[in-house]
Amino acid sequence: MANVTTRLIKGSLWLSLARAIVNGLAALSTFILAWNLAPSDFGVVALGMTILMIVSTVTELSLAEALIRHEAPGESHFSAAWTLNALRGLVLALFFAAAAKPAALLFEEPRLTGVMLALGLSVFLSGLTNPRRIMYQRDLIFWQEFVLAVSQKLTGFIAAVAIAIIYHSYWALVIGTLVTQATNVAVSYLVLPFRPRITFRHMREFFSFSAWLSAGQIVNTLNWRFDYLLVGKMLGNTALGYYSVGSNLAMMPTREATMPLTQTIYPGFASIQNDPARLAAAYQRAQALLTAVALPAGIGVAVIADPLVRLALGEKWAPVIFIIQALASVFALQTLGSLVQPLGMAKGETRMLFVRDTQMLLVRVPIMVAGLLLAGLPGVVVGRVFTGLCSAVVNMVLVRRLIDLPVMRQLQANLRALVSVAVMAAGVAFAAGQLPHTGDRPMLALHLATLVALGGFLYCAATFLLWEAMGRPQGPEREVQTILGKLLAKLRPARRQA
Repeated sequence: MANVTTRLIKGSLWLSLARAIVNGLAALSTFILAWNLAPSDFGVVALGMTILMIVSTVTELSLAEALIRHEAPGESHFSAAWTLNALRGLVLALFFAAAAKPAALLFEEPRLTGVMLALGLSVFLSGLTNPRRIMYQRDLIFWQEFVLAVSQKLTGFIAAVAIAIIYHSYWALVIGTLVTQATNVAVSYLVLPFRPRITFRHMREFFSFSAWLSAGQIVNTLNWRFDYLLVGKMLGNTALGYYSVGSNLAMMPTREATMPLTQTIYPGFASIQNDPARLAAAYQRAQALLTAVALPAGIGVAVIADPLVRLALGEKWAPVIFIIQALASVFALQTLGSLVQPLGMAKGETRMLFVRDTQMLLVRVPIMVAGLLLAGLPGVVVGRVFTGLCSAVVNMVLVRRLIDLPVMRQLQANLRALVSVAVMAAGVAFAAGQLPHTGDRPMLALHLATLVALGGFLYCAATFLLWEAMGRPQGPEREVQTILGKLLAKLRPARRQA
């Protein structure tokens, strides 16, 4: 247990550094592009990306997860995975080429034709990625993920920003995606050389694991992306641009704060899947740490959304403030049960995950449609908040079924984080209300910095005081204390030598 936890923590540190860099570049890219492009530009690309995500997920084979769970994958397994991925990428590229014009006519958007053709090339490139690099994740080694994540984000950032500044065109978003994907393919072979062979062996072996998982991914993507198509068709590209940018910015703090742990946790769970006691203990520790990071990140962004948007994006993007406030909060709260996905995969309960996703789709579609018809874009956002909270409850119930961990015990493990973030949100909201309204950018920057510093202080102080009052129990605070202790121990010899 200790060895697995240590390796997970090391992996999380590698990925934390990568995500910090990627997060910074992503945020900076969004801000620069928002200043140089119109909301409708984001809307047309969001349409193409939504179609790409739905079609890609419908044909997803989940080969990486199958390789991780396999006891001893060989070269033939990797070649078979490469063959399947390459063939799938080619078929999807041809499909996008054929569907480009009809999609443009359906959504009454001529620019969608070129976007679809370019994204077809992107999905073809993704099929050529080196499947053998998944062995690093399987062995809980994550330095190569740092190289991949940073390199592809940096090249995509440079390409997108350059085109946006020079041409002020929506092609900045498309070409940035293409450059990112091409870099991913090239670097994947540099970090771990591999010469693939075309083979169709192990087909039954792959599909026996991935069938339910792939079906669940199809339903899950429809579940969380069909609203983009709904908004684009019913409300137009400008509304979709606001919705897309607002959703991405709302998701970013929670996603980037938790991605390092969520990327490492599935291999960790898979390695102890046959030891129920260790698996339950590992889940509780990982979930508590995840929530302790996600809650202040997501809800913190929600309470500073107003000055953040006005400073970073400008007044023309003011409609996204409400979207960020609503969705950033629910994304953070959804992490209370979000690790059910890797937990279910590790235990081979992919059918259960598929049933969950199907049930949520059947609930979510009518709610989102009703919200749009009754209140337009705000109704869609409210519907998404409601269904997101329902999803968190369902996930915690599934965790109980998988590892016999009651829902109340799951909430108790996150009690300090929940109370501390409530203190933080109340304090920052009160302080924001006392600050004078201003359009001056330096003053907005000062207000934002003040609120961020106050929020960080309130959350950390409340967490520490609660931890002390409860007798310093096991939890995220102890994990952080252990990590800092190890870092300080390593730094002391270096200082002595210096």
